[in-house]
Amino acid sequence: MLGLVKFTAVLAVLVPLVATQLPPTPSSWPEDYPGKPSGDYSPEWQNCEPLVLIFLSYAGNIGVNRPDHPNNTLFFWALEKENGSLTVGADERSDVPWGIWLNGGPGSSSMLGFIYENGPIRIGPDGSPSQNEYSWDHVADYIWIDQPVGTGWSTTDSDGYVHDEDEMGRDFPYIMKTYFGLSDPPVKIVKFAIGDGTVGSEATCQLLPTVSILETYPQLIGYDPEVFEWFREHREHLCGYDLNLTYPQDEHFPDLQIVNPTDPNRAGFVGLAARKTLFGSMTRLAIPGTGTHTIRAIEERTSHARRGAGVDAAILRSSEAASQIAKRDLSFRTNGTIDSWYGCYLFDEMLEYALNYSYPWNIKGNSQTWEGFDVYQIPDALDPESPIDGSSFFNDPQARAALHAPTSKAWAGGIPYPFLGDPVEGIDPSVECVFECAGGCSAHPLTRLNRPMAFLDDLAANASAHNIHVVLYSGNDDSLLAHRGTEVVIQNTTFGGIQGFTRKPSTPWYDDAGNFAGIVHQERNWTYVLVDGAGHLVGYNSPPKALTLLREFIIGNNQTGLVTQVSGLVEVLGGEDAALAVDAIPGTSGIFIGSVTTQSTVQYPGATIAAWESYIATATATAIPGSVKGVDAKQNSALRLGAAGAATLLVGMSFLGCLIFSA
Repeated sequence: MLGLVKFTAVLAVLVPLVATQLPPTPSSWPEDYPGKPSGDYSPEWQNCEPLVLIFLSYAGNIGVNRPDHPNNTLFFWALEKENGSLTVGADERSDVPWGIWLNGGPGSSSMLGFIYENGPIRIGPDGSPSQNEYSWDHVADYIWIDQPVGTGWSTTDSDGYVHDEDEMGRDFPYIMKTYFGLSDPPVKIVKFAIGDGTVGSEATCQLLPTVSILETYPQLIGYDPEVFEWFREHREHLCGYDLNLTYPQDEHFPDLQIVNPTDPNRAGFVGLAARKTLFGSMTRLAIPGTGTHTIRAIEERTSHARRGAGVDAAILRSSEAASQIAKRDLSFRTNGTIDSWYGCYLFDEMLEYALNYSYPWNIKGNSQTWEGFDVYQIPDALDPESPIDGSSFFNDPQARAALHAPTSKAWAGGIPYPFLGDPVEGIDPSVECVFECAGGCSAHPLTRLNRPMAFLDDLAANASAHNIHVVLYSGNDDSLLAHRGTEVVIQNTTFGGIQGFTRKPSTPWYDDAGNFAGIVHQERNWTYVLVDGAGHLVGYNSPPKALTLLREFIIGNNQTGLVTQVSGLVEVLGGEDAALAVDAIPGTSGIFIGSVTTQSTVQYPGATIAAWESYIATATATAIPGSVKGVDAKQNSALRLGAAGAATLLVGMSFLGCLIFSA
């Protein structure tokens, strides 16, 4: 069903899902609606009557043409940059870029991105809509698509859910792995971008970055150097997560191990983090039926072990003027060996430390369920958080009718996607998602190897061969999939004939107001962007920066941070800042508290912060290796080039994604 719509009127991305029980798989289908054009998809579909006079768009369901599954469809909402730009002839505007936005999960509706991050409508905490002046259709024609089938308003038969990522790609043939396998692709992809994505293994993307997260937000450990050293020396090093990144990288990293807890009271712990995060995401998204997905609580420890030598954790529950800091008594922890309670799950340990001992999370947070901690945006300690739930908007009968949406199902922000390739738990069975045991699972039942995601090297090789540009970006405030993991994956990947970047990313970029916006680095058709002041949902936290990122580095061809060689001399456009050549850029000093919206911020005492800054300056000092010639460039200078003849796809797994195309 397609229809022309003029409609009145952040991106929520679920982590890779681990379900202990498969959800029901109802059958849904796109039903007819009054005024539906007759026949197959044809120019007649472009002449439907507009419904509301605000902005021009198209919306509806389109079949994926999977044999024996006629009810499998994908729902989309497409917006024009210019009047008529989506309805021109096939031979017109072939040099003008357009893009596709896909939310991840899998199982998260891209309509959440539309109304909370980068579409023309922004839904407020009270559910009321307003106009988003930073909508991505200001830059290019853009299409938001619910995928895989069964997600959002996309429909499926009860036995039509995808089996794995390969089938998802066949349903949606512009996903990159499938695209590279097409002999005659219908469009030309020139760029694809992945934002805050799971581009590596669980160990690489979620566990390895823990210490850099603590360096970014030392509030999580009360600015305590002793606790930081304890995490760094006795946890990160023992688990092998203290990888040495060199530029260029001289060899591939070893396979990273995930060592499970050995304490007998921790039975069933493996997978707990994913279940907790899933529960928290679904609760915030107000997704129905979450009661069937129980969350196994972390077993209580003894009061002595949890609090340490009688220290009351409530000491810090006062204000920034607190004179003492409650923390775990580290003398009760085993040093020199991997912790029996946490194993190598450092991320879990960090979160539970904050929820037990660090203000303000220890006030209302729950270390057993992780409620009270926003893994997507560290400084957000609102209780409750601002909802990311568009159900009241999308399930309104007028909205449904205007968008030609199916009436056979209620719209939901996300589902724990039931991959049919794993009939027991519904976990994605694709090769890059499979864990391997060292020496066989029976021989080493407590150790798992996380190998790099299998698709990435092939993806990089194909992108290089087809001259397709890759953009990876991360929000600095994201703890769930922190930027350090992405940087490790880049250094472990060969593209353009060289492994990793040859220079450590340290070039600043700026927003339209001239403010520091983060770091950008570009080499051999790969761009890496770190967004300062944004979390996992970059457009939700910082719409202006997200629009600049799109215009300059995804749709556009801004070359700030580009490494080149001129007469044998290395040049970096925009120069390199030694202060940015670090593993972690400090986040905001204030932690936001309040109910739904920020009422105030928590600041630790100035003396505490000063002592930490003095310590960390020497504890983690790094420098840019060698010297290069820097070419100064302001963000909005004449260096900004157009992206003619291009199309960019922002693809989504458990990340944000965007594809840029040309016809």
